[in-house]
Amino acid sequence: MSVLPEVIAANDAYVADFGDKGSLALPPARQFAILTCMDARLDPAKYAGLSEGDAHVIRNAGGRASDDAIRSLVISYKLLGTKEWFVIHHSNCGMEFFTDEVIRGLLESSLETAALGSDGFTDVGTGPGSAAGNYINWLTIKDNARSVVEDVDRIRSHPLVPAGIPIYGYIYDVATGRLVEIPEATKVGAAS
Repeated sequence: MSVLPEVIAANDAYVADFGDKGSLALPPARQFAILTCMDARLDPAKYAGLSEGDAHVIRNAGGRASDDAIRSLVISYKLLGTKEWFVIHHSNCGMEFFTDEVIRGLLESSLETAALGSDGFTDVGTGPGSAAGNYINWLTIKDNARSVVEDVDRIRSHPLVPAGIPIYGYIYDVATGRLVEIPEATKVGAAS
């Protein structure tokens, strides 16, 4: 059963109380951006105290510093004036539960949803699959804290990222809601 009717009903209720949000400025009012995971357990508005119009939130699987995430951060700064960036991964991330080889194999076998069990992901579907996944860097995570450092470093060393933007590195703890700083990442991301 589709969630479409629920989404449309929720939007109708939202519109009824929309108020003056239509006059929010295009640049984020608090002048910062967050790169974080798409995991449904994370609510950046709540864990970072955001209201609509406060900050840019860029989300992808794992909160990784992909080319597209960096593109968004550069636009956030260059055209919309953000002055600080946060890279926030999280505990118990699904990107830690498989490797590039595993997802490539799953996709070659079938395009249907895989199952997650105690031994990781297994394919429960029937073909056809596709080898197109062999050409994607899935940016899986072997060590969560290390991945935050790597992502902050990748952003910091990108030729389109100005040296004056501080980039902070954190892990959101899904069990407590706490943001835990990764000092090495924040050190790598320090503005100069």
